[in-house]
Amino acid sequence: MPETNKIKVGIVGGAGYTAGELIRILLYHPDAELKYIQSSSYNGLRISAVHTDLLGDTDLVFKEIDFNDTDVVFLCSGHGKSIDYLTNNIIPPQIKIIDLSHDFRLKRDGNDFVYGLPELNREQIRVATKIANPGCFATAIQLALLPLAVTGLLIDEVHINAITGSTGAGQAPSKTSHFSWRDNNLSVYKAFEHQHLGEIYQSFKQAQPGFDKDVNFIPVRGNHTRGIFVSAYTKFEGTLEEANAIYADFYVTHPFVNMAPENPDLKQVVNTNKALIYLEKHGNKLMIISCIDNLLKGASGQAVQNMNLMFGLDERCGLNLKAIGF
Repeated sequence: MPETNKIKVGIVGGAGYTAGELIRILLYHPDAELKYIQSSSYNGLRISAVHTDLLGDTDLVFKEIDFNDTDVVFLCSGHGKSIDYLTNNIIPPQIKIIDLSHDFRLKRDGNDFVYGLPELNREQIRVATKIANPGCFATAIQLALLPLAVTGLLIDEVHINAITGSTGAGQAPSKTSHFSWRDNNLSVYKAFEHQHLGEIYQSFKQAQPGFDKDVNFIPVRGNHTRGIFVSAYTKFEGTLEEANAIYADFYVTHPFVNMAPENPDLKQVVNTNKALIYLEKHGNKLMIISCIDNLLKGASGQAVQNMNLMFGLDERCGLNLKAIGF
């Protein structure tokens, strides 16, 4: 894309983890120009004073967004703050909005945001002006089970154990994100009532109308910084070969989801926008492993993937990222 035609980008809430990842991607996106990064706490400071790893990569400073010079706005503030920002700021209708909070993920009267899971809603995303980016746990869990739902084969309750890194809790320090607590430690939290369950049920019912089974979700705080590792199982009467064929057929047109030939590990996806899916059959149960980077495919990478789709770009643009490996 010629320089004059680059997508002009603004970010609201630019100091946190998801905004930091978004900045790192967009600075080197060939078809985007990062113009404005807003932060109510750091206005006027250099971006690299807060995201110190960007020293030498950008001279941008935190400043308010000029809506007359912007094509898309990413909302990266905490949950509840996106609604406040849109209430208090008049954003011209031609500007596209991608919200990374929970505020618009659930359908309700007056909510005109499209749920931004490309593997479910790619065509709606292409023509949307407002996107609600999915949650990180929700992304990993939906990718694990959507192929069954779209074929009408999600016929029983689902059991899910999923472990997440400390960055999933956000940048604000808390007892359970403090290094001394988190290191060499594990804990369950919000068992059976995690906030992402609403959007998970919503997507399963969209893919398989009439779905009414329990989704039993046990979230776990891990002692690593980033990445989500989901292990789930549900009833499946077919063979493993049939299951693999269903999944491979569903994901063949989705470039970031890969079927793993062997039991995967988390480092294969950390620092990438990839998701890995692996299947095993045990009796009449299908076990599904799904792993993603919670800050990329679970947040900022997926947000850029959605931007690419909204502006008619290859959805992989700017997202060919390297896994850390070691």
